[in-house]
Amino acid sequence: MVTEDARALAVRCEARANSLARRLSREFFESVPGYDRLPADLKDLEIAATVRHGVRTFLRGVVAPPSAADAYRIFAERAGQRAEEGVPLDLLLRAYAVGVHGLWEVLRREARPGEEAALAELVDLLLRTQSEVVGVVTRSYLDAAAALAQEDRSGHDRLVRDVLDGTCHPEEARARGLSLDGPLLLVAFAPRAPRDEDPGGHGSAGRGADGARAPHGSPHESPDGREGGAVVRRRRLRGVRAALGRSFGTDVPAVLEPGHDGRGTVGRALVAGRSGVPEDLAGSLSRGYGHPVHVAAVPAPDASGIAEASRTAVEIVRIARARGLAAEGPGHRLDDVLLEFHLSRPGPSGDRIAALLDPVARRPELLATLRTHLELCRDRRATAARLGVHPNTVDKRLARLTALTGLDLALPHDSALALAAQLLREARADGPRRDPDGG
Repeated sequence: MVTEDARALAVRCEARANSLARRLSREFFESVPGYDRLPADLKDLEIAATVRHGVRTFLRGVVAPPSAADAYRIFAERAGQRAEEGVPLDLLLRAYAVGVHGLWEVLRREARPGEEAALAELVDLLLRTQSEVVGVVTRSYLDAAAALAQEDRSGHDRLVRDVLDGTCHPEEARARGLSLDGPLLLVAFAPRAPRDEDPGGHGSAGRGADGARAPHGSPHESPDGREGGAVVRRRRLRGVRAALGRSFGTDVPAVLEPGHDGRGTVGRALVAGRSGVPEDLAGSLSRGYGHPVHVAAVPAPDASGIAEASRTAVEIVRIARARGLAAEGPGHRLDDVLLEFHLSRPGPSGDRIAALLDPVARRPELLATLRTHLELCRDRRATAARLGVHPNTVDKRLARLTALTGLDLALPHDSALALAAQLLREARADGPRRDPDGG
């Protein structure tokens, strides 16, 4: 039974829950080895929210003890998520230990003369609570890690990729448990390139899989997760799988991998038994991914058309990104990029279109300016900001590109040809690539 003095001390400390969470996530946890390499949104949002929950749960529990299920549910959920994202267990447990130490400091500073017994009472309760939390976290983490290992052993993601690539016969995939009942919908998505003066991605701030607002444009994390590493990619994959499940009302196999052009991330998903596209598919996937994404969905009447429909969806997304199109509603259709799609097909005419950029093949600064300028809808200031140069430098580079190739980007016809040439060259230079982290 907790004494009245201990309850009074706990009530006074509860008012400092928010400030303690901020201080722990910004100062205390930075001393934990490996914490600085975690994605910014994970540290600033989810970990801070878990700390606030833990502090409030403990202090309020002094007055009215919650049930064990209510008290520890969020710790179990977060531990499972961290396992899925590849966050090491020792880092997770160290962070919890540091959190307990931070709460002890708050209790010690808040205790008044004569409240030594109440302080000792709360510290005793805090240490017993820590033991329970560590047990819940460890058990949930190891359970999730074991499930992931089992899935990896079954080669599920590899199977999905092979089916999407057309290297696995549909009957073999069915025998291994993958549903391919038609009709099918092949979905592709890739992060939209943000304008540097609008780090939120054209003014639309995304939300993570749990609805938390994600800080786009953070220096710790790029839209395609390249700077955040494996943890970011796994968070992305968990988020989009959850978003696809909500949109289609069923589990949807999905994979993330580097784009065929070597830039950015491309996601693919296989939806069995569906031909219609949800109205807000692009918005849902953007929220799950944590950044605005381009989306395309292409139907296949049966399993024999999966590979072709998947390639078409990926190509639509690649062209939409290169053109800087806005992504919304159910996503892009082939009709939205029909001319560029046609122009960027391989063959005799494709070879001649790709050759239009031969005069600048050894000028990477001109090719980068062309690519960025097209992605940002020919906005010279946004292009300059992304490249870190003056707008006049962009003008000079584009003028030089025109002089060398004869392509004037101020003309719609020439812009279409330049885009098609860029797409053809990049597709030719880079073959399909796989994500070494399995996501």
